[in-house]
Formats: sequence, structure tokens, C-alpha cells
Amino acid sequence: MSPTPIVPNLYVIDLGGVNAYLIVSADGLTLIDTGYARSAERIAHALGALGYTLADLAQIVVTHAHADHAGGLAELQTRTSASVWMHLLDIPLVESGVAMRPSTQSTPGLINKIIYRLTIARAPKTLTPATIDHVVDDGAILPFAGGLRVIHTPGHSAGQIALLWPAHGGVLLAADAAINVVGLALFPAYENLLQGQESLSRLAAHEFAVACFGHGRPITSAAARRFRRKWGHPSRRSRATPRNL
Repeated sequence: MSPTPIVPNLYVIDLGGVNAYLIVSADGLTLIDTGYARSAERIAHALGALGYTLADLAQIVVTHAHADHAGGLAELQTRTSASVWMHLLDIPLVESGVAMRPSTQSTPGLINKIIYRLTIARAPKTLTPATIDHVVDDGAILPFAGGLRVIHTPGHSAGQIALLWPAHGGVLLAADAAINVVGLALFPAYENLLQGQESLSRLAAHEFAVACFGHGRPITSAAARRFRRKWGHPSRRSRATPRNL
């Protein structure tokens, strides 16, 4: 399947239930997340549809350690020379082959519990260990792709990051801080739900026109306004929690 453009030079790559993203810039191709194990061929096919190969990958940013985001990293490292960037708190998991912390639990709500049992609880708990080249932290501006700003968003995973791309009025790559499958909502599983809600409140304080997610469709206009309506005020956020999926 060919990658789908979201805004100029940003593409979503469907890796089977999870999204990876590709930014095309003057300093090479930047891949954000790698999908499950054995996703390298899908990624290669997506790059080929744009006239590139895996050899053109310059950077890989991994948003967190879960198998659907970091599971394909080890194979990509054997097939590319791309540098790999990740937050300090999730690096030990990926480098030791651990995909998920045992503290991960279902988000409140019946639908969340069903989704958790059918998908997340059955997800791989291990992955092929991979090496991380560069540590990123909150507030860092990554020196490629036009300057991606790192926003630490713990909750779903302690070392999860979101990325704010300054192009096109601001594009938020939210990873699994939230989900947009049947509407913008909390993710169905968190290590720490309170931290996850606080992370969403922090994201809502930023300005961005577009929001992209690890799971679900992008929001292509007024995205920050949508985040602020849902998570921009603590009292509103706490009242909204039981109604999320």
C-alpha cells in the first residue's frame, strides 16, 4: 500500500493496525516509529512508491517501546544506516528486548476494557533488542526534518514522546498519547492514567493545526482546538474521563 500524504512532505504509512510516519526534508528521510516485527518490507514498499529505498532513511525516531512502535526497529537497523532517537526512559526496554511494562492497565470504561482484552493484553511483550544511538528529552529540538520539538508524554509508557513539527501551522505527532479511531479519546491502556491525562493537558497548551496518531485518522484542521476542548482544563478533563472509549 502506498503511503498517504497528510500535508506536503509528511506521509502516513499503514503498518497493519498502527501508523508510522515519514517526513521528507532536505536532510534526508525521517521515519517516526517502525511498526511490529517484520514491518520492514511494508516500509520499503511505501518508500519505493515515493521513489526512495530503505537506504534513503537518515533518521528513525521511536516514540515509545511498545511492540507495535518499536518492534520493527531491529530489522531496520540491519538494513539501513539510519540513526535512532528515543527517550531515556524507554531505551532500556528496547535495548533489552522488553516491549511493555507489567503496570500497563486498561483505561476505565467498558469499551476500553474490551479493546484492552482483545488487543493490548495479547500484544507481544518482547521484541528483538535494538540499539539506540541518541537520547532525547523534553523540549529538545531535533536537528533534522526542520526541527522536530520533543514533548515528553508519559502515561501510556513512561518514555513516550510526542513530536511537534513546525511546518504547515504545526503538526503534532501524538503517538499513543491519544487515539482517534471513532473520535478523539484517551488511549485504551496506560501505565499511569493520571500521568497520561496530564500529558494531554500539556499537549493541549501547544499550537498545531494538524494532529496525527499511532492509531486512527489524522485531524487535519483546528486540531489544537479539539485537544483544548477535551483536555485543556483539569476539571473538564476529569469530568470527561468516564465518557471516553
